[in-house]
Amino acid sequence: MDAARILVVDDERSIREMLDMGLRHRGFVVQTCADAEQALASLAQFTPHAAIVDVMLPGDNGFQLSRRLRQDPDLYILMLTARDAVSDRVQGLEGGADDYLIKPFDFDELVARLRAGLRRVHRDDTTLWQYEDLSMDDASHRVVRGSTPITLTAKEYELLRYLMLNPGLVLSKTQILQHVWGYDYIGDDNLVEVHISSLRDKVGDRDKTLIQTVRGFGYRLGV
Repeated sequence: MDAARILVVDDERSIREMLDMGLRHRGFVVQTCADAEQALASLAQFTPHAAIVDVMLPGDNGFQLSRRLRQDPDLYILMLTARDAVSDRVQGLEGGADDYLIKPFDFDELVARLRAGLRRVHRDDTTLWQYEDLSMDDASHRVVRGSTPITLTAKEYELLRYLMLNPGLVLSKTQILQHVWGYDYIGDDNLVEVHISSLRDKVGDRDKTLIQTVRGFGYRLGV
């Protein structure tokens, strides 16, 4: 899939501008709208892959807008709200939203949820992942850097895949353990450091510029 198109619908100008700038920086194509009417008018021309929708909109609220957006079954919908009531979350999810995020939210978490949602909705679009001269193909489980094939263990492959699917996003040891080893994993998080070190050796990242350590936070692929 080409760069994903994200429709942002929020009546707060500061939120729209922050999401517009941040998502564009992460490689998305973005269109922002202040209300449901603008959002619906933009659908045919913009054809988004995902929509980030605030609940408290003027006119039709976010719940109403999500129900109308859900007419496209392939559209991933992430709702934003300042209200933390369980009933609001249930209403949003039952009304067509795929996920829910409470304001104030962490931008990195929003991006991670957005990418995860897009992968689920468009999971059949591609099996090939690329970052600079590093590529991996889920269909063949083949990993290549430049013209050099790389042999990885199953866990190293899953670790690299997780990094490849989240370029530029800092992933904590806890996130990596949960994604690669499973949510029920109990053990030493030094396991991540060992696998990162091995992965760097195999992909020729001895200067640690491809798989970077962000001290106190975790690891990321690239800048």
